Amino acid sequence: MNNIKWQSFNFPTDVMLEGQVLDVATRLTSFQSNSSLFYSFEIEENRVALYLNSGNLRYPYWNFQPSMNRSISYVKLSSTGLALFNVKYKKIAEIQSNRVHPLSFLALKNDTGNFGLYYYSAEKAKFQASFQALNSTCDLPIACRPYGICTFSNSCSCIQLLSKDDNNEIGSGCSGVVTGGFCDGKQAEIIELDNVSSVLKGVPKMVKISKEGCGNLCLEDCKCASALYFRNASTNVEECYIYGLVLGLKQVDEGTGFSYMIKVPKGSGRNHGKHNNNVKRWVLVLVGVVDGVIILVIVGGFGYWLVKRRRTHTFHSQANAS
Repeated sequence: MNNIKWQSFNFPTDVMLEGQVLDVATRLTSFQSNSSLFYSFEIEENRVALYLNSGNLRYPYWNFQPSMNRSISYVKLSSTGLALFNVKYKKIAEIQSNRVHPLSFLALKNDTGNFGLYYYSAEKAKFQASFQALNSTCDLPIACRPYGICTFSNSCSCIQLLSKDDNNEIGSGCSGVVTGGFCDGKQAEIIELDNVSSVLKGVPKMVKISKEGCGNLCLEDCKCASALYFRNASTNVEECYIYGLVLGLKQVDEGTGFSYMIKVPKGSGRNHGKHNNNVKRWVLVLVGVVDGVIILVIVGGFGYWLVKRRRTHTFHSQANAS
């Protein structure tokens, strides 16, 4: 009868074109090069969300929800944005483009995991983003490699440990600090990083728990790689989040109540015996040094320009006087 039985247009991979539809419980996927990690943009019943996936681990890092908890049946890319519809085909919300130009496509980027709406700019003769879910480098799930912290200057600060045998530094490259896990009986300890949080959300959460209790939960679970502790000073609410990997770390303002705890092989924390305070202090100093160096470069460059400008001005004044 010349009807379409199946078409790839209904099953996009990492790009949606204008007019394409995605039903609830479907997703776009985008794979990182030379990595087992991949990103997904998923249509759920009460929201659309971005996920970082690693084996059986899944962590959301951005989401958009319709108001009043309305349920989503499908989404459709129009010329003005990504429209969300209910089961009665009524539009209930829209992620809108920030430009008047009609949209060409939606894309989930494999290098950053960012989700964006794109239009064609005739003036620049290329496609431009008119909306991006994440606008800050440190909000990206892999702004830094594993065991790296994204700082206020959008640079990466690496967590360095000491080898138990020869007291040499390991993990100086911001990758692979801890390998093999802890389910083989390997002894572990916790190092604590103050004023560090994670962009990865939706992990098992425990409330009414102390910082020490949060760290012990991670130590007792051989699959736990790190834990995030949060305490609201005004309400005294305490929360603990457990992670199976160490990614998405970012520096946060002092006094926000966040402490990030990482499980490491026993004895690899700096100055074993007082490793918590020393590692915490070292990380914060390192973060400050990285940002401080950038500030010094900027100030020094401005000072050099100012001195050179004054000398040039003095030279011209003397020349004119002669």
